[in-house]
Amino acid sequence: MEEELVQYIAENLVHSPDEVSIKRRETGRSVVLELSVAPGDMGRVIGRNGRVANSIRALLRAMPSPESERGRDRRRRVILEIE
Repeated sequence: MEEELVQYIAENLVHSPDEVSIKRRETGRSVVLELSVAPGDMGRVIGRNGRVANSIRALLRAMPSPESERGRDRRRRVILEIE
């Protein structure tokens, strides 16, 4: 679910949407999303002073986790790394 959101946002920001890729790693209660874009599109995804990247991270924090949908209070931490 998180991957689709990041994929959608990134593809609509960059000039080369076919070069957007996301890798997912799960470590305990954390999920790490590694976003890769073309070198020329890196600035478009990060934004001035990191504003775009921080906005994407804020959206990920606001998303409900699958655990909370099943009635559990434990939330997973989603970490976005841009490469």
